[in-house]
Amino acid sequence: MTLFGRTLGGEEIASLVFMLMALVIWIGAWRGERDWARWFRRWESDRKTRREAELSVERTGDRPPPSSDGPRGPWG
Repeated sequence: MTLFGRTLGGEEIASLVFMLMALVIWIGAWRGERDWARWFRRWESDRKTRREAELSVERTGDRPPPSSDGPRGPWG
């Protein structure tokens, strides 16, 4: 095989293939880490929002209206 005017042998081709495979694996691991970090940031902001809502209810004493999602708990 010739690449840029240079003839590549079997060892050189194998090393290029292995380097490309390592790059693909590294990109996959990076994407997984990025997705996990994005999920964690979203979860943390949702948790913080819920906690602030709970604290505001405790301070004011007002209860939010019950949700119309259907019965909640074992007794409805």
